Amino acid sequence: MTHQTVSESHPGLPDDPRAEVAEPTPTCPVEITLAALRGRWTTLVLRELLRGERSYGDLRRALPRLSDKVLSDRLAHLVEAGVLERHRESGVPPRTRYRLTPHGERLGPVLQALWDWGAERSAS
Repeated sequence: MTHQTVSESHPGLPDDPRAEVAEPTPTCPVEITLAALRGRWTTLVLRELLRGERSYGDLRRALPRLSDKVLSDRLAHLVEAGVLERHRESGVPPRTRYRLTPHGERLGPVLQALWDWGAERSAS
């Protein structure tokens, strides 16, 4: 069964009036998705969070070559995009934990599709 927003005659082309634009718009669902995934390291941060809730320190250990500045930027961006929730836990030192929102969890299959497409291309 084809998703209702995908054209039967042209798979991959949405049957949605928003797809009939002459230039990229910020309200385009594809542009919104690409904006959420923007920036180097973003997909790796998401990969870690697809594995479950993580603290800032957990993410630093999992991605040791990622700078604190870039990690902070990516986390703030993903929170702002509605992909992550940020929870501050009291204590000494206080800890900050991140987890995917239900909306963010839906990026798992998107990343898998990107992986599959790239793996297919690299095998050619």
